[in-house]
Amino acid sequence: MAAPVEATWQIEQTGIETVADADRHGRPRDLFWPWIAANLSLFGIAYGVYIVGLGLNLWQAIVAGSVGAIVSFILVGLIALAGRRAGAPTMTLSRAAFGVYGNKLPTLFSYIALVGWETVLVALATLATGTVLDRLHAGLGGKPTLAVAFAITALLTVAVGVFGHSVIMRVEKWLTGAFVVMTVVYFIIMIPKLHLGRSLPSGGFTTMVGGATLAAAGLGLGWVNCGADYSRYLPRSASSRGVAGWTAFGGASAPIVLITFGVLVSVSDPSLAAAAGSDPVGALAGPLPTWFLVPYVLLGILGFVAGAMMDIYSSGLNLLSLGVRLPRYFAVLIDGCLMVGGGIYIVFVAPSFFGPFQAFLAITGVVLAAWAAIFLVDLAMYRRDGYDEPDLYRANGVHGAFNWAGVVSLLVASTIGLGTVVSADPHIGKILGYFLTTAAKHGSVGASNMGVLLAFVVAGVGYAALSTTIWRPKTAASRRS
Repeated sequence: MAAPVEATWQIEQTGIETVADADRHGRPRDLFWPWIAANLSLFGIAYGVYIVGLGLNLWQAIVAGSVGAIVSFILVGLIALAGRRAGAPTMTLSRAAFGVYGNKLPTLFSYIALVGWETVLVALATLATGTVLDRLHAGLGGKPTLAVAFAITALLTVAVGVFGHSVIMRVEKWLTGAFVVMTVVYFIIMIPKLHLGRSLPSGGFTTMVGGATLAAAGLGLGWVNCGADYSRYLPRSASSRGVAGWTAFGGASAPIVLITFGVLVSVSDPSLAAAAGSDPVGALAGPLPTWFLVPYVLLGILGFVAGAMMDIYSSGLNLLSLGVRLPRYFAVLIDGCLMVGGGIYIVFVAPSFFGPFQAFLAITGVVLAAWAAIFLVDLAMYRRDGYDEPDLYRANGVHGAFNWAGVVSLLVASTIGLGTVVSADPHIGKILGYFLTTAAKHGSVGASNMGVLLAFVVAGVGYAALSTTIWRPKTAASRRS
């Protein structure tokens, strides 16, 4: 199955089919722009605030946030190699590790996670807009204004997602320049307001692990299931080091700077942690002068749209990978409707933001970490000669209907991981951490959310063991022989 040639400023017709070699183009460094733009939003500063709130001092929080960002985006970079190798989207390539039918399980979860991220980002842009307008005393506050802001943000997200890969790559490059300029202005305004004399108690090693896990789950682990979606148009001859390196560098560089600044802001103003629980970006606008509030709103909205439009593009591809037979742009419209419904709940119904969001990060972090480990082990052990590309689309091919080594490893690792993470949400927290004692849940073990790391290790080791003993997957090379 070969995809048609991609044209700029036209709606992309390519779905999940393999991109033909003749239609591939670009350079690895082109990957820098979408990944930095999607992670340059002011929400990165809020992560710094959240990490300090776990009980870490200044340097511990900076180290934890940086490690979480770097390690998680290295995983995204490695997964991007599969896209260049086979020219197909991430969750279509995942069929090799789970089987064409078995892959529906992780793809369904991936789809739900991506729609969740779209919802979170659009809701955050709306909440920030409402908070800033209230500050301006322009008579524009209240639910009608929130509804207008929500509609505009959702429309921008869906529109760019419908156009597809080429337009996303171009728009993200433009947005990056605007973000950098406005973020520098924000830093210049905020730096004189920082008061860093306040000392914070030091947290233990497990608390630092919790900070790194929070950053990883909110950053790279939230993107692993999209890693190949933006590298699949690159030529097969593109440098592996370049593909992985530019993806990881683009994704991690901005969050490291933003998290560090968020840590400094949190140390300076301890009240931010409480305010950021309901509207993280709106809370960061508190110290800003009135003249910068409108540019701040634009920065916030465009930053969230940059991430949401990549999510909605990938979620559309996920829906097609599930077997839904629709043009790609129709799949995006379906995702947009789901995003609007979830966003309405967060903006107009939910009592707070941080509780449900932290639970969302814990659950998606566990399952996506397990999936990423299996995908990468399969890539390293069995796909060095490439994927059998036509058989990614038929259950009776080399990759089969079910690869039980992948399915079983994912289920076991996810069960262990979800049983060893906790949530601040009182309702969701009841169904998580079932392997932990009450003391462990409320102590340093619970704060570490070690279930994410456990899921990654158990899934990777489990797949390596099962695939070399009980369920041996076939490869493109074994079929040719």
